[in-house]
Amino acid sequence: MATRQSQRALTKEYKLLSANPPPFVIAKPNDENILEWHYVITGPPESPYEDGQYHGILRFPKEYPFKPPSISMVTPNGRFACNQRLCLSISDFHPDTWNPAWSVSTILTGLLSFMTGDEKTAGSITSSDSVKRKLARESKEWNMRENVRFRKQFPDLVEQNRVDVAKAQEVVAPTTEPEKAEEPINIGESLEFMDPEDRARLSQEDDIRPASIPSLTVIGMVVAAFVAVYCLVG
Repeated sequence: MATRQSQRALTKEYKLLSANPPPFVIAKPNDENILEWHYVITGPPESPYEDGQYHGILRFPKEYPFKPPSISMVTPNGRFACNQRLCLSISDFHPDTWNPAWSVSTILTGLLSFMTGDEKTAGSITSSDSVKRKLARESKEWNMRENVRFRKQFPDLVEQNRVDVAKAQEVVAPTTEPEKAEEPINIGESLEFMDPEDRARLSQEDDIRPASIPSLTVIGMVVAAFVAVYCLVG
């Protein structure tokens, strides 16, 4: 349970954060517990996280602002393990480096800065930029469909995600050109190069004339063409 001091500090910070949010970040306390905050980071441009939507949780101790919160990220992102506490100088892993003058805005700005870097720490993972971009593209749909806490805390974003995901699905992928039908082989022309006996035999069996051969199957046409080439070579 929050103390009067932590309650007062976090209420004040929420008002300040709502009026002047840092770039690419929004955050709000849980309506049922002011010590639990939910944040959403939008992936900044020209980064592997561009346009991604990353939901996470800050859990403040009742001694805040004199002790730091724990920090975790819920949405798959390729930089941090999901639902694990992150070891940062601004988190509860390092109470010795914590400054009570720091705020929620300071914490989330620092988290975003660390996220877009490549430093390693407890709770970080390694993945390629292509994996990060794929997860960024899938993040809105994942939050909308798989992230129960996100749906509860950010219903307005859920509705916007529905619109964004629907628009993305409406984008028509480049269509491939239809396969062209194979041009019929002119057996009449092929027969001209056949041995006279072979040509007479084919004409008699299939009742065909050199100018029109409608009854031969495609396989017969190919065979006839190979016969013609064989005769020429012979």
